[in-house]
Amino acid sequence: MRIFFMISFIMLFVSSCGTTGKPNMQQQELLRLIQSQQAPVIVDVRSESEYQSGHVPSAIHVPFWAAFSPDELEHRNPSDLLVLYCQHGPRAGIAKLALSLSGYDNIVYLDGHMKAWLKAKLPVER
Repeated sequence: MRIFFMISFIMLFVSSCGTTGKPNMQQQELLRLIQSQQAPVIVDVRSESEYQSGHVPSAIHVPFWAAFSPDELEHRNPSDLLVLYCQHGPRAGIAKLALSLSGYDNIVYLDGHMKAWLKAKLPVER
């Protein structure tokens, strides 16, 4: 029964991820910040193979399942702006929940996630 409630809570949270009041980071705005050397912390929460096949420039890799104990972010201030993305949204929602529980309070999503970034033919790193 506890598992049912925990899964229900996570599903409810993930389904409401786009309604936090904070706008998503627009693709062109993020690209402008990257190019001007003023990029926020960009976090790719996809799998290792997805990350290696191409990611947003300067993104760090924290698989969504590892976001509950993100060693890659331990030197960051919890109030730093984090821009999360996955392929199209659900895994970023889980990562946002995990990072929020760890004290990070300034989290937005990349608008359209990696699917839209690639569709717009924006630069990727490998």
